[in-house]
Amino acid sequence: MRNGLAAELISVALLLAVLAFAVVRPKKLPEAVAAVPAAGIVLLLGLASPSAVGARVLQLLPTVAFLAAILVLAHLADTEGVFDWLGSRLALAAQGSSRRLLVLTFAAAAGTTAVLSLDATVVLLTPVVFATATALRLRAKPHVYACTHLANSASTLLPVSNLTNLLAFGATGLSFLSFTGLMVLPWLVSIGIELAVFWRFFSTDLSNTATEETTRPARRAAPRFALVVLGAVLVGFGLTSLVGLAPVWIAAAGAVVLAVRGVRRKTVRVKAVAAETSPLFLLFVLGLAVVVEAVADHGLGRVLAEVVPRSPGLLGLLAAAGLAALLANLVNNLPATLVLLPALGAHPAAGIVLAVLLGVNIGPNLSYVGSLATLLWRRILAGRGMVPTVHEFVRLGVFTVPAALVGSAVALWLGLLVAGSTG
Repeated sequence: MRNGLAAELISVALLLAVLAFAVVRPKKLPEAVAAVPAAGIVLLLGLASPSAVGARVLQLLPTVAFLAAILVLAHLADTEGVFDWLGSRLALAAQGSSRRLLVLTFAAAAGTTAVLSLDATVVLLTPVVFATATALRLRAKPHVYACTHLANSASTLLPVSNLTNLLAFGATGLSFLSFTGLMVLPWLVSIGIELAVFWRFFSTDLSNTATEETTRPARRAAPRFALVVLGAVLVGFGLTSLVGLAPVWIAAAGAVVLAVRGVRRKTVRVKAVAAETSPLFLLFVLGLAVVVEAVADHGLGRVLAEVVPRSPGLLGLLAAAGLAALLANLVNNLPATLVLLPALGAHPAAGIVLAVLLGVNIGPNLSYVGSLATLLWRRILAGRGMVPTVHEFVRLGVFTVPAALVGSAVALWLGLLVAGSTG
């Protein structure tokens, strides 16, 4: 069943079924429960050739390994008290001002996302920010919304900030530092636009201030060892491209250092550390990639190859970012990235690849299904008695996403001009 309408319909149906399962997660079953069987069906029905599937899986293994390492690193940093310390610093620096806390939350979320990936911002920083705002008796809504928005839009800075970046990094042909250099201005512009919109959108929620009794939170000692390790990891990421070393080894080294320290101090257990690699989620990523391979082979890939822009001029960058954002909100940003990359051709212009990343990273702020991290954020808040409404989430996205996409794409175009790069 390599060709024909039936193959196209089955491939799309499998993808939609996997994504629907990931969104709903009946009985809190892991996403891999749907993705792995769906991948098996793809192979069984011949919707994708075993050689193509094998090549895709081998291509993804370094990315999946990095994801496992960064998840462990973020967990161990949390065990060391990094996020509790960060929460105490936010509370002290806010001085009872909701608006000041929002600015500080933006800075914390942007930094956490860039260095430890968007998952750390959603899973580890969001609860801390919620608890900080609650302890200060401030309305938590603007600050927790900032966590999910910046988990997506602030994940454009480094190749390691998002799984989508890791998937596309090789296609750019850029070094780690060159990638970061081109993305720093779009990163700053999108964050600035988000902050301006939040300031207006949540003006009522931001109008209250904390009482005097709550403006004196306890001061926590800085987890210096963990902060030094994280700083070394960040520097190591920048040096990897100079020595030809994959970023996964730097992330793994940082995780090993913190794990050894934790085991010796009996604050972590080896079994618990292994569990933080989230093996079932990694299987989900691989299974989803196989299903997307089938979809790309049967219609969608061909259509995208015909419509995706090729020129890294301003209009091309805007169109590529817009197309990627649209696709991310239709099928989720991870499948969107997997299907867009082959459509760009064997040697795409680096600027077009970066514009696609702007779209798949910023675009998901428009809907819940755009990013798995957003779905996880919603579950975390629901567990704390705060359930964001679809209407409010989409309404905020309507004000932030188009403006941030246009602003960041223009900033990328200016960066490419300054760098003298047309590719």
